[in-house]
Amino acid sequence: MILNSDQTKKFETEGYLVIPDLMPANICGQLNTEYTDLLNGLYEGWIAEGLVQIPGGKLDFCGKLLSAYQAGCDYFQPMDISLLGDRIMADAPFHIGPAVFNMLTAVPLLDVVEQLIGPQLTSNPIQHVRLKPPAAKLNLGEVRAHITATDWHQDCAVALEDADQTNMVTVWLAMTDATVENVCLQVQSQISGQTILPHCARNQTGIADDFLNESSAVPLPVKAGGAVFFHPLTPHASLTNIIGGFRWSFDIRFNVTDPPTGRSHFPDFVVRSRAYPETELSDWRACKAQWEEARARLAAVPHIDIHRWSADTPHCA
Repeated sequence: MILNSDQTKKFETEGYLVIPDLMPANICGQLNTEYTDLLNGLYEGWIAEGLVQIPGGKLDFCGKLLSAYQAGCDYFQPMDISLLGDRIMADAPFHIGPAVFNMLTAVPLLDVVEQLIGPQLTSNPIQHVRLKPPAAKLNLGEVRAHITATDWHQDCAVALEDADQTNMVTVWLAMTDATVENVCLQVQSQISGQTILPHCARNQTGIADDFLNESSAVPLPVKAGGAVFFHPLTPHASLTNIIGGFRWSFDIRFNVTDPPTGRSHFPDFVVRSRAYPETELSDWRACKAQWEEARARLAAVPHIDIHRWSADTPHCA
C-alpha cells in the first residue's frame, strides 16, 4: 500500500493514522483458526481441572473466553504474544505461532511502516493481544488494561528510557470491528513540540491528572482488518466495552533497526532490511525459540522492571 501525501502529513503533524482493510483476509483467517485452536486446548485443560463447568462444545470462541473469565481462569497470558511484565518463571506461558508471525511480518503492514519510519525495520518486543469482555460481565474492581479500559498514555512513556530517542511506531490491529460502543481507541492529536508527559504507576501506568484535556479526544472506529498507527508520543486510550461482545485486537510495534527497543531483555528481530535482506527472520519457529530462550534466561535472574514511573512522585499525589 502506498500512502498519499495527506496521509503522511497527518501522521507527521497529528501523530496517528487510520488505515482500513490493511491486514490480508487470509492472515486474519489464520489468526482466527490459530487462536480458536489455542483456546480449545486451554479450555479442555480447565475442564479437566474442574475450573470451568460449561462443556466446551456448547460455547463458541467468545463464550469460552467469558466462561474462563468468570471462573477466574487466566486466558490472557497463555494467549499473549509477549512474556508477562511481572516476575518470569521457567514455565511462564505466552503464544507465538505461524499466524502470529505472519501478522508481524505481513507485507502490507510493513509497507506502511516503512513509509513512516524507513526501510530498516525491527519487530519491537512490546507487543500484546487484547481480548476485552463486555463491561457488564467484568468483575467489580477490574483494572487490567488488557481486560477493561486502557488509561491515557503515550507508548514512548511505557517503554524504558533507553528508547526515548528511538524512531518507532505502534500498530493497533482490529480483529473485530472496533466501534465507539466497544472501546475503540481514542486519541489526542500531537501538539507542536510534543514531549513525554508525566505518567503515574497506579492500577495502570497512565498520564498524570491535569496533563491532558480529555474533552478533545477523537474516537477512532475501525473495522476488522483495519489498523491505527501511532507515533510514540501520541496520547491515546480506550474506554470500557459497553456492548455485548468481546473486542479483539493486537497492538504491536516496530522500530528502526539497531537503536534500543525499550525492552532490551526481551527478543526483537529484523522484519525488513532493504540493505541487508539476509538478516530478516523468516521462520516462526526461530521467533518462538527466541522468546523461549528469553524466558529461561529471565527465570534465572532477578525481576527486571518494565516501568520507569512510580505512584509517589509529586504529580501523582
